[in-house]
Amino acid sequence: MKFVSLFPVAFAALTPIASNAQTRGGDGNSIAARRLMYEKIAGYQPKSQVTDHNAIDLDQASMETQIADATVDSFAAALKIFTEGGHSKSYAEVTVPGLTSVIKKKTEMSVTSNGITINGKAYGDSEGEILYFQYATGDMQASYVGCQVGGLPVGKHNLKGCLPSVGEVVVGAETYAYSYNQNTDNKNGRTINGFSTSALKKMGECASCPYTEYNKFRIYYGVPDYASHWVTKALKGEKTEFPGPSGKPDFSSYSFVGRGEAAKKGSAYMAVYMYVIREFEDALDDCKKNCINCNDDPVHAWDEGVAFYTGTKEGQTGADSGKLLHALADKRCQNYATCGAEGGSRTGISKLNYDLFGKFASGQYHLLQGNCAAATTIKNDIVSMMPIPLIQGTLRYSYKVDKLGGGEKEKAEGATFAAAVLPILYECDVDAAKIVSDNMMVGASTTSHAAVKAAFESQYVCMKISCTDIGSLMLSEGVIYEGAEACIDAGVTAPSGSSSSSNKGLAIGLGVTAAFVGIFGLFI
Repeated sequence: MKFVSLFPVAFAALTPIASNAQTRGGDGNSIAARRLMYEKIAGYQPKSQVTDHNAIDLDQASMETQIADATVDSFAAALKIFTEGGHSKSYAEVTVPGLTSVIKKKTEMSVTSNGITINGKAYGDSEGEILYFQYATGDMQASYVGCQVGGLPVGKHNLKGCLPSVGEVVVGAETYAYSYNQNTDNKNGRTINGFSTSALKKMGECASCPYTEYNKFRIYYGVPDYASHWVTKALKGEKTEFPGPSGKPDFSSYSFVGRGEAAKKGSAYMAVYMYVIREFEDALDDCKKNCINCNDDPVHAWDEGVAFYTGTKEGQTGADSGKLLHALADKRCQNYATCGAEGGSRTGISKLNYDLFGKFASGQYHLLQGNCAAATTIKNDIVSMMPIPLIQGTLRYSYKVDKLGGGEKEKAEGATFAAAVLPILYECDVDAAKIVSDNMMVGASTTSHAAVKAAFESQYVCMKISCTDIGSLMLSEGVIYEGAEACIDAGVTAPSGSSSSSNKGLAIGLGVTAAFVGIFGLFI
């Protein structure tokens, strides 16, 4: 059990005061009341409904359940969940005989059966007799949607809130008879694989694209949907065909054990990871400068980024254990004694999550104010901090393989952690990245922890992180593995919010919180 962090919870709890006082139109009180109802995400207070986005971790959990069975069929099932989803943006594809008019995307509609009304909207424009009914989602995470099918195994389908197999759908003043198959025609418009396959359009070709961080990965792997390639090839046990400097990792050399580790970690730490950053970038693209009352869209995108980082399983406080990046930071801090608000502990919530959630709340606040420049600075800080547990993971498994007799499982875990951070290292120094890749990638003939550690440490300044951010690999309380000690930040000033300046960062954070309270007074 993790100890609950008080700083991000307290910090995030303050922000509704400002946002609720700054609402559009004349119905500010009702909007304020509605916004206060949103459940927190590991202490973060969203200003928009993102329960459906937060549920993407349920796809990750379902994938991992199938991977754990380690059979041909279970790996095929995991791939189906990865590509078809099951828990986010659920919609039904129904047939409406004789439908001639086009029902436009987002048109509201409903179906009533046995006195119960299921509300929704058109997921896309109708095509011929095919109508796409997207289920409405609720504010409460436990009951956010009642239809979960997609690519889930039949025995895992939740049909309680799905449309009946036959019925009538009401669209405006019109009523149409429809039919469909509950088990095959309930689908999902948001999938983890989709985070990667949509990357070129959303991160490489948008008006402000290419996004800087995404472009590092596209260059290194040579394909826009690198995460999709990694996970798919791992589940199928095939060789990748990356044309970039990354080389072509071959998963055919792995058993189910190694392939499973590569797939589940690639899904969360490569596909979801980059989409989190994309949402923060999207929020900034939408930010309207110096406009207090017109930034609902960027705040919603920012909330989505936090939801994708965290997931439902962390709960409202962050005390539970999840499946995505929040959980990873908390796991690695136990290995490197980087837990706690000031770091140095091996229990509780990671210093990284304390820092990030403070920045999540601060970024949201600045977006509400239309302070796009300040929000951009915060986004850049977040992006530079997010690789910390990926580096910790790479170093940990390099040590396990080199010094502790680690086998295929540890090699695959190390390879995937490295794959998730190598493009960033490559941008800083090609030679350092080659050293890490040669020692860690799938099929590496030998692994030297010392070489991997030195390569990373040589580029910490470029990567805008510090030795203290990473910490020392701990054998037990107060005992460090030989050769895995933290390096020393000689003459280096760590970025705001980093673990190496923990006392300063915490003081600044608390100072900002106090300042926000003063600012909020202007709106009360």
